[in-house]
Amino acid sequence: MIIIRKKCALLHLDYKDTMKNFKWLLLFILSLTWGSSFILIKKALLGLNPMEIGALRIIFAGIILFFIGIKKFKHIDKKHWKPLFIVAIFGTFFPVFLFSYAITEIDSSIAAVLNSLTPLITMILGVLFFNFSFSKKQALGVFIGLFGTLLLLYQNALANPTKNHLYAFLIFIAATGYAFSVNYLKKKFKDLDTVSITSATFTLLIPFAFIVLSFSGFFERDLTEKINYTSLGYVFVLAAIGTSMAMLLFNKLIQISSPVFSASVSYLITLVAVAWGVFDGEKLGWTQCLAAGLIIWGVVIAQKKKSTK
Repeated sequence: MIIIRKKCALLHLDYKDTMKNFKWLLLFILSLTWGSSFILIKKALLGLNPMEIGALRIIFAGIILFFIGIKKFKHIDKKHWKPLFIVAIFGTFFPVFLFSYAITEIDSSIAAVLNSLTPLITMILGVLFFNFSFSKKQALGVFIGLFGTLLLLYQNALANPTKNHLYAFLIFIAATGYAFSVNYLKKKFKDLDTVSITSATFTLLIPFAFIVLSFSGFFERDLTEKINYTSLGYVFVLAAIGTSMAMLLFNKLIQISSPVFSASVSYLITLVAVAWGVFDGEKLGWTQCLAAGLIIWGVVIAQKKKSTK
């Protein structure tokens, strides 16, 4: 009996060690996948316009997620479909186009850093419209993050005077859409799992994405040209791996780790995206790195909750 107990204890320890190693592997894969999304958009823009990239990304990801979540659709109540459509429009449809347009004028690494403001915007909207609490430490984090943002935009404007830096505000609009959808999800979908929500929202958007694609000039393109089909390949990788696979892996990470550990992927995404940008020839000075560090520091402070006894 004692031997059996010892074996069970050893198996339990082995399982915990395996899960510990596996969650680090998932974190690494997710950081690399989501962090590479910005450079993939930049490369896709060499052969496709922003409307084509946004529409194709939704179509590819929607088809994949439709087959993944089709069995779950029957468990979604009728009352949920209207809120799901709202989340789909503000949290997915508009942001994918806004990011594509923004990267036509600003560096992909800058776009990634600005995207890391999403948790701060989520918190601000939660306080203003969804009755969430706001501590002094979180307010300090918001202030630090916003100061870092202004510094980053100023330095980026000095380093790239020929570009239209107003396109950076498209990232803010997209991040606000993400933030609204996160708060709305917390309020409306406490009884739905993430796979159902993700697959349903992308499936709802497929018809609208086809309409946009039909007006984008995509069907008049000569896809036999290398620049066009290469860009198409970048979009497919972005949708299949950067959206569909990444969401499934993130769901698994949430299951086997803590919320704090899962949230740390947000900071690593920025580091990966900046590394890709520098590798691709984008200029990032010390002041810009300092500004990026202030933004991430502000997000970390703002996400900390009050300790309870």
